[in-house]
Order: sequence, then structure tokens, then C-alpha cells
Amino acid sequence: MTEQAIRDLLESVRTGRQTIDDAIARLRVMPFEDLGFAKVDHHRSIRCGFPEVIYCEGKSTAQVAEIFAACARSGVNVIATRAKREVYEAITKKHAKAEYHEAARTITLRQREKVPSSGTIAVVCAGTSDLPVAEEARVTCEIMDQTTATFYDVGVAGIHRVLAQAAALQSAGVAIVVAGMEGALASVVGGLVDCPVIAVPTSVGYGASFGGVAALLAMLNSCASGVTVVNIDNGFGAGYAASRMNRRAQPSKS
Repeated sequence: MTEQAIRDLLESVRTGRQTIDDAIARLRVMPFEDLGFAKVDHHRSIRCGFPEVIYCEGKSTAQVAEIFAACARSGVNVIATRAKREVYEAITKKHAKAEYHEAARTITLRQREKVPSSGTIAVVCAGTSDLPVAEEARVTCEIMDQTTATFYDVGVAGIHRVLAQAAALQSAGVAIVVAGMEGALASVVGGLVDCPVIAVPTSVGYGASFGGVAALLAMLNSCASGVTVVNIDNGFGAGYAASRMNRRAQPSKS
């Protein structure tokens, strides 16, 4: 979107040629910024409630840094996923306040004041080997202004560990459950809580786990009602979906 386009739109509202609702409708489909190798959608937050997210794998360090800078220019919070430290180091040359979350492999830049949600998203992780995926989910939730509570290393091999957290889990607005191996933890949590459960299968496991397919199928076939499943190792997708759910569940400020 150009400055002149904004001025023209605002002028049309001021003179009564367009209503405010008409202007908002136009803003939802205004042009993106074309970087040549990427088209940055600056109005995704208007349509979807959060700005475009940068997926780093397959992109060069220079490409990610340029996309990151383009997103940051609009004054929004920025998150880049599956990022290596070398990408972070390139970004901090222009954005010193950017943070690198080592376990989650994400880079975040907060530019808007945080307004924490009243509802809490529980991030539940079966084992320490699943932490990178769980942390990706947590970081995603928190850059989207969601309050989180973590319950890590509570897998079913020692089921008393998760049962000891039942009361705390029952107070959550949404639960993200991350597990590899046989993926049974999602069903257990689904049987303990009355909130939506988003199950995340991980690629953790020995040979016949087929890189997370065993956990994926187990979660898809859960007998616990209210369990939905994202793709293998997709902590970001789980965090994004949980944040939307939790935000929608909050009381209206009006």
C-alpha cells in the first residue's frame, strides 16, 4: 500500500464518499509489498488478526533478513520460524531488539505493547526430546499476546506426572499437547480437560515410529473427544491455532 493510496482512501471517508466499513473492506485486500523474490502481505493482520509469519527453511539468510525488515517497517510484531542462529545474527544488525529462542528455533521482534490474554494456553510436552516443538508452540502463543503455562516432561511412561497437574490443566482455555513415540499423551489430556486440545505429533521415536507417523495416526484415532491434530513437528501451527481459539474465547472489550 502506498502513502497516496492511504491518503485517497482517508479523504474519501472524510468527504463521505465512502463509509468507514467500506474503507475497512478495501484495506483487507490492499496491495502487498513486492520484494522481487517475495511478496510481503502487510494486511494479513487486518484479515487474520496477526501479521505474516516468516518460514525460514529454504530461504537464504539475506532473503530472510530482507523479509524481516519489510515486516518490521510496518510496526507490527514479527516472528520467523525454523531459523538458524546465523539468520538471527544477520537480523540483529538492523533490529537489535530481536530475540533468538534457541530451543524453538524462532526469532521474534516485539514492537507493540503486550496485552496478555486473560485465558491461559497450556503447553504440555511428553518428554525433553519433544521440547523444540513445544517451545515453538509456546513462543508463537506469546508473541500473539497469549498467556501460557508449561507442563514439560509429563509423558505417559510416568503417568502420575501428568495426573498431578490435572487441576492446573483444567483451568486452561486451550491445551497444546506435544508427544512423539506412540503419541498417547494427547488422549490422556483429552480425557482430563473440557477445553479444546490441539495434539502435535513429533518425529521423536525409534525405527517403526516412521518419523512421527505412528504418533500422528494415534492422535488422529484418539478416543478422547475434542482432540484435533496438526502435522508432525508443527509447533507453530498449534500455537497459532490455539492463540486464535483463546482470543475468540475472551470477553468482548466493548
